[in-house]
Amino acid sequence: MSVDEQQSAAAAAQATGLDIPALLDRVEDVLLGGPRKFTANDVAAAADLPRDKTRALWRALGFATVGDDSAMFTDCDVEALGWVRELQECGFEDDALVAAMARLFGQTFSRLASWQGQLLIEMLAQRPDLLESEGSVIEVIERVGPLLEHLQNYAWRRQLAAYLARVAARTGGVVTEPTAARLAIGFVDMSGFTSLTRKATEAQLRDLLERFETLANDIVGEGGGRIVKTIGDEVLFQVDDPAAAAEIALQLLEAAEADPQLPALRAGLAYGPVVSRLGDVYGSTVNIASRLTSIARSGAVLVDRELHDALADDPRFRMKSRRPESVRGFQHLHPWRLRRA
Repeated sequence: MSVDEQQSAAAAAQATGLDIPALLDRVEDVLLGGPRKFTANDVAAAADLPRDKTRALWRALGFATVGDDSAMFTDCDVEALGWVRELQECGFEDDALVAAMARLFGQTFSRLASWQGQLLIEMLAQRPDLLESEGSVIEVIERVGPLLEHLQNYAWRRQLAAYLARVAARTGGVVTEPTAARLAIGFVDMSGFTSLTRKATEAQLRDLLERFETLANDIVGEGGGRIVKTIGDEVLFQVDDPAAAAEIALQLLEAAEADPQLPALRAGLAYGPVVSRLGDVYGSTVNIASRLTSIARSGAVLVDRELHDALADDPRFRMKSRRPESVRGFQHLHPWRLRRA
């Protein structure tokens, strides 16, 4: 959200004479299921968990450490710790795994909550009639909050089902511990984005990133891939089929070229063993794809040897060898320029 929009929302709230601190207290009560009334020791005792464990979970979620005697917690916090205990009873006994899960939740939902908060403030700035009273604002929160919660739950269930289906397809339905799978990894970023940020306004940059992420989401999804994450102006995706990865990358570059509002893109693709953990991907295949993107020219797709070999007999593509280059972690990285046949 831009500074202008923040100021607009604040001005609209002040114009109605709302007591902002009192309003935030009421909003917090709605979101947290009641007032803050428990200390950290109270919560640990109520959840029947050691205090050092609850302290570690709180830090893993990304929240600031609080004193043992500060009344900072609600019934919702006690309930959440009860769910953690039940998870452990179901088989998640490894404290390190539970901590990793908490870190992932904290990182994921911190970003999601920031986006949702911005969206809500933008909506209130555009609808000053909703800021007439504390009651009208609370009514919006009470209606919107559960709807967002239901949609998040729905998306999580669909994504979990899709993940299990992918694993079953790779392993032939045999249940095994997750191991490194052979995947095609792609990085795509916007050329000249750093210089562009010096010229564009905050609103223009936000619209540009939204346009890029929407384009990537549509094309990667249609190609049978999955977006692992977005990192500023860069998208990281994975797909099982090397040819599908090539098609996705080429379509992304072609779509950006046809869109006058987007700068040219560049991409790097690699194929090989990939370790998946907590929704992210790791290994030399990922690193090679990233390095290829860093040396690719604007409007070009570079692929590594493994992906080149996988596409060598595919009549839809042609590849031209480029001289090997030394990049961080790889002394002689041999890229090929990928084009349509």
